[in-house]
Amino acid sequence: MGSKEAKLIQFLREKGGMAGYSELKKVGFNKAILKISLKNKNIKRIDRGLYCLSEGMSFSNPDLVAISIKIPKGIVCLLSALAFHEATNEILKYVDVAIPRGTHETRVTYPPIRFYRFAPEAWEAGVEKHEIEGYRIKIYSLAKTVADCFKFRNRIGINVAREALKIAVAEKHVKPKDIMEYAKICRVDKIIKPILETMLFDRLFGQLS
Repeated sequence: MGSKEAKLIQFLREKGGMAGYSELKKVGFNKAILKISLKNKNIKRIDRGLYCLSEGMSFSNPDLVAISIKIPKGIVCLLSALAFHEATNEILKYVDVAIPRGTHETRVTYPPIRFYRFAPEAWEAGVEKHEIEGYRIKIYSLAKTVADCFKFRNRIGINVAREALKIAVAEKHVKPKDIMEYAKICRVDKIIKPILETMLFDRLFGQLS
C-alpha cells in the first residue's frame, strides 16, 4: 500500500469509515488514488460520490450520516425522526427525508430513501441539528414530527400518528402546546386537537380515579 493510499485509509477511519468525494477532494485525495484503493479493495463506493472503508463503518447511525453528505438540504422526518427520538416501534425500511416543495429528488442508492415534499413554512419549522461523529444531522423535533405524521397520515398510517402523539406526550413529556403550534403550521390542528384533548382527559381521569 502506497503512502497516499495509507493516508486515505487513515482519513476515512478518522471520519468513522465514510466520506463524500467533495470532502475527500478538498483534503487532497483525487480520483486516481480512489481508483487505486477501489482496485485494491481497501475502500468501496456505496453510492455516487460516497465512499467507505471495506472493513466497515463505526458510526452509530451511518444512514443518517450518509443523508447529511448526499442531501445537504434534506431533513430527517416522519418515521425516521420518530426512531431517532425513540418514539416508535415501527421497523424502518427507508430513511424519510423532507425536501422543499418544487425541489428535485437527489438520486441516491444508499441508503434507501423516501422523499416527502414540504411546503416552505412547514419545511423550515422545528428543525434540530444533532452531531453524529462529527457530522451535523438535521432532524425535526419530536413535537414537529408528530404534527408531520398527522399531515402525512395517509402515507404512514393514522395509527402510527396516534401512537407517536401518545408517546410524545406521555413518555417524552413533549408539551401539548408545542405540538399544537406545529399542527397549525402543518394545517392539521383541527385533526390533532380532539385526539389530544381526549388523551389528556383520559390521563387526568385515570389519575383521579
